[in-house]
Amino acid sequence: MFESILCQVTEYDAEVLQALIELAVEIAREGREGRRIGTLFTLGDEQAVLAKSRSLILDPLVGHPESLRHISNPNLRGTVKELAQLDGAFVVSHDGIVLAACRYLDSFASEIDVPLGLGSRHLAAANISAVTKAVGIVVSESSVVRLFCHGKLVGEIIPELWMIDHAAQLRGQVKKETFGELTVLTPNSRSVSATN
Repeated sequence: MFESILCQVTEYDAEVLQALIELAVEIAREGREGRRIGTLFTLGDEQAVLAKSRSLILDPLVGHPESLRHISNPNLRGTVKELAQLDGAFVVSHDGIVLAACRYLDSFASEIDVPLGLGSRHLAAANISAVTKAVGIVVSESSVVRLFCHGKLVGEIIPELWMIDHAAQLRGQVKKETFGELTVLTPNSRSVSATN
């Protein structure tokens, strides 16, 4: 379903990226206890991301075995949905282990391309993806999932068809795929890899 986005980000395991995108879409669609929430995930280049971030609170994931923190673990998915209500980003390793939650991403890049009107989570995702080799995945409070690589928006997932005219931020020629109520938008151009 997310092939057009997966081909935009070729450096990371497609299964891990797809599992993370699916979790982000679940959070976008469901929110938590009836209210919409936003959150941010980073995928890959975890040591650089951890070095360019800091904890906002005591990290609730510290000390738990890696097997319980893998993105495909159904129990972790519920925990992530609960923690997504808190401020800060999730740091996910290249192989799908959620290393940290509630991280303040402390990075700045001058060469980012973020459409006007997007908020601080989007700026943080664009910045961290520009200064590291990580991918930034944002769930906005307006229920749209956006992916950033190299400081640029490389994909949008709009979970409700009625939102398509109001939520899309990609510029230029866009490839649009619809799967039921889910719409995936990607640039209609070359693929983007996680290497500079």
